Amino acid sequence: KPGEQKHPKEPSSLQCMHLAVVACGDRLEETLIMLKSAVLFSSRRLCFHIFAEDSLKPEFEKKLKEWPSSYTKKFESNFYPITFSVGNAQEWKKLFKPCAAQRLFLPVILKDVDSLLYVDTDVLFLRPIDDIWHLLREFNSTQLAAMAPEHEIPKIGWYSRFARHPYYGSTGLNSGVMLMNLTRIRSTQFKNSLIPGGLTWEEMLYPLYQKYKNYITWGDQDLLNIIFYFNPECLYVFPCQWNYRPDHCMYGSNCRGAEQDGVSILHGNRGVYHDDKQPTFKALYEVIRDFPFEDNLFQSLYYPLQSKFLDTVHTLCGRIPQVFLKQIEKTMKKVYENRVIVYLGANHRY
Repeated sequence: KPGEQKHPKEPSSLQCMHLAVVACGDRLEETLIMLKSAVLFSSRRLCFHIFAEDSLKPEFEKKLKEWPSSYTKKFESNFYPITFSVGNAQEWKKLFKPCAAQRLFLPVILKDVDSLLYVDTDVLFLRPIDDIWHLLREFNSTQLAAMAPEHEIPKIGWYSRFARHPYYGSTGLNSGVMLMNLTRIRSTQFKNSLIPGGLTWEEMLYPLYQKYKNYITWGDQDLLNIIFYFNPECLYVFPCQWNYRPDHCMYGSNCRGAEQDGVSILHGNRGVYHDDKQPTFKALYEVIRDFPFEDNLFQSLYYPLQSKFLDTVHTLCGRIPQVFLKQIEKTMKKVYENRVIVYLGANHRY
């Protein structure tokens, strides 16, 4: 297209998988554990885009530098202040949780990034990011973002029972894990309830917020639901194992994909890593937090996890340990095999 910037294509070995997170308030530790889970299992290079309050940046930099070099060479980190390009910054800042609305502005701020995975701070990767990154290739010509449903069962879903604004599909979307083709988002004219014609992403955000602000409960997630209600062809829906939350097991198991393949991405919303309401979620968080980087994954991560899970079998989520363990076991085997191959290759080079 005329005027479009051409980016030289990186060789695939150097290509970055871009991961964005927004951290404010007391979310430093949680964010670091999320980044740790990303680095532990991924094979391709990662580019972290960390949006944080100024006071948190030095602490982030310090902690990330403490990681062993065998891991720090797998990623680069970029830091950004919290900024909102349209409307009233204070209003955006107070929308739902501190700074969460920042994710709405990623296509505008990260102008040179083609595609991106955004996650909430309370997410843990139980398999390589490479695997969710590959889903970008499954987008059809109109899809520009991917999210999982907020619920599997409409009659107990939040949106289907309480929402006072338009939302996507029969149960709405959860925006805690969001895969985005930013290039497409920037060049699309979105249908909306504001004017008969289309609006760009940036043009639409603030007027849309103004129109619905008295009806939204979950802040920026509600705005994303409204956008994709009017533009359903733009969304790729990925299954619940890519955004597995307490709701998937606390009322009985209702995520079939996780039952078959195991949990791929764990989302500990409702603060469950930090209280005793869902011990299975807390166990995974603590084991990844406490894992010494250079140790054996099976010995120092998988076995402690198994023994912690034995203490949770009396809970609804704890009754299905295989759902939580299947994917992480598979991933660790793969990581271990890769290391053995690399090690053998290095020894047979001469």
